[in-house]
Amino acid sequence: MNRIIGVTELQRSFRAVFEQVAHGRMPYVLTRGSRPEAALIPYEDYLRFQQFQEKDILARFDRLTERMASRNEAYTEEEVEADIRKARAKSRAR
Repeated sequence: MNRIIGVTELQRSFRAVFEQVAHGRMPYVLTRGSRPEAALIPYEDYLRFQQFQEKDILARFDRLTERMASRNEAYTEEEVEADIRKARAKSRAR
C-alpha cells in the first residue's frame, strides 16, 4: 500500500520517510497541493522497473526489425542500402 505525503511534510520528516522507504519497503506518492507529482520507491523496485522498461523496448525493437525484414525480403541488401542513403541525403538537405 502506498502512502501519500505532501512535499512540505516530506521536508519536515524526510529521515523517517526515507527509513520507511529504504528499509520498510513502503512506497510514497509525493504531492504538491493535492496533486500527485512524484513517487519515492525502494531502490530494488526502481531497478526492476528499469529492467522491465528495457525488456519492453527490446521486444518492441525486435518486432519492428521483424516487420521491416518481412516487408523488405523482396529487395536485395544493396537496394535497401541505396534507399537508406537516399533518405539520409534528403534529411540532410532540409
